[in-house]
Amino acid sequence: MTQQDTQTPLIDLRDISISFGGIKAVDQASVDLFPGEVVALLGHNGAGKSTLIKILSGAYKRDAGDIYVRGEKATIANPRDAKDYGIETIYQTLALADNVDAAANLFLGRELLTRWGTLDDVGMEAEARKVMGRLNPNFQRFKDPVKQLSGGQRQSVAIARAILFNARILIMDEPTAALGPQETAQVGELIKQLKKDGIGIFLISHDIEDVFDLADRVAVMKNGQMVGSAKTGDVTKDEVLGMIILGKCPPGAIPGPGAIQE
Repeated sequence: MTQQDTQTPLIDLRDISISFGGIKAVDQASVDLFPGEVVALLGHNGAGKSTLIKILSGAYKRDAGDIYVRGEKATIANPRDAKDYGIETIYQTLALADNVDAAANLFLGRELLTRWGTLDDVGMEAEARKVMGRLNPNFQRFKDPVKQLSGGQRQSVAIARAILFNARILIMDEPTAALGPQETAQVGELIKQLKKDGIGIFLISHDIEDVFDLADRVAVMKNGQMVGSAKTGDVTKDEVLGMIILGKCPPGAIPGPGAIQE
């Protein structure tokens, strides 16, 4: 029995559909995510993966299908609902405030106050040091504006902000797209740390090397439908490319409604 057989998924998306102007952007897509697991969502631009994730993050309202969080049916109508379920999205742009430091970014919009109603800078920095120590012990630049940080350090700040408020499910959109090899490796270490903490991650990436380094499973979409899913150990990179480009499901994958039947 595998670890996953004994667990309830953190997220279970079932038969999710949404249309824009009569075109089905997502058509009966299903995918799940377990604690401490990375599932890579793959597909060409327009395949439906970003739209599916925007439904989970509350940015779009689905037309049909159900979302289950930890086995319970969830109502996610907006981003605040998603946050209430412990779902946080880290977009490629990171959405950081460049001119303030790490602690100010971590508490942006949720600042701690002293009993006199002033900003509790000491308390916020102490919490920032605690969460960063767990996530990236080498991070020391707490006083610098985040615009002065490297891409990998900025990614650390964005992830720390998400987990500070008890996110259990992270959606990471192209987290290494603008990074060099060293910083990409740093983000890989961050993701491994999050997995150890039992956090589940949906990873959207175009980088097959990245995917095979970081993901436990892949789920491939084409034309709004799920082509199939597989453990990364059960498929080759070429087979995954065949799923993305041709919609062909290899023997090691579980076919979805979008798979070409041969």
